[in-house]
Amino acid sequence: MMDRILIIDDDLELCELLTDYLGGEGFTLGSVNDGKQGVEQALGGDYDLVVLDVMLPQMNGFDVLKQIRAKSEVAVIMLTARGDDVDRIVGLELGADDYLPKPFNPRELIARIRAIQRRIQASSEDVRIGNNTKKQTMTVGDIVLCPTNRTVRRNNENIDLTTVEFDLLRMFLERVGEVVSRDDLVETVLDRPLNAYDRSIDVHVSALRKKLGHYAGDIERIRTIRGVGYLYSQVENSL
Repeated sequence: MMDRILIIDDDLELCELLTDYLGGEGFTLGSVNDGKQGVEQALGGDYDLVVLDVMLPQMNGFDVLKQIRAKSEVAVIMLTARGDDVDRIVGLELGADDYLPKPFNPRELIARIRAIQRRIQASSEDVRIGNNTKKQTMTVGDIVLCPTNRTVRRNNENIDLTTVEFDLLRMFLERVGEVVSRDDLVETVLDRPLNAYDRSIDVHVSALRKKLGHYAGDIERIRTIRGVGYLYSQVENSL
């Protein structure tokens, strides 16, 4: 279970509030109030999840996230200013698992944490059930995805994906050639209902496109179906 959480935020009142609230939900909390200490604690404190503010003294949240991601895959939820889409996009592109705009309801933070818990638990289950036929390797064109060890290869080269990007790609490959709605992607991959103002799934798709390559040969790999969702194109397997 994901029960050790680190809060990196210079708002002392918020840290105290979240410590009390999340502690009441059974989590063990730690908190630091500047970016440099945040990196040290996140990498050395054996935490399962980090709640990371963008605006921090000593080092901003984006630089903190970069340093964390250079050495760790610990889950990260970023706290951003309400209405600041740029911060959200940058955070997700740098490898944040999710974000929340300030101010937020602590119940919403709990819901986001629980959703990440379920994704990580499902990932662990994939590794444990290695012989389940539903979990076998999927090959579409130049992409080979193996759920049991959560690896992705393109033309025999490893592609490093975040947890969300991996689950997103798996859903696309399971429904290759079909239009997948944004609602389905958010509910299945992010494990929450789609909010009309939530563009995080689109940022994750954009990051996935960049890592896989926009085209497989002369075919657009992931097409945007305006007003509906996305389609992973059916291409001939190269293996």
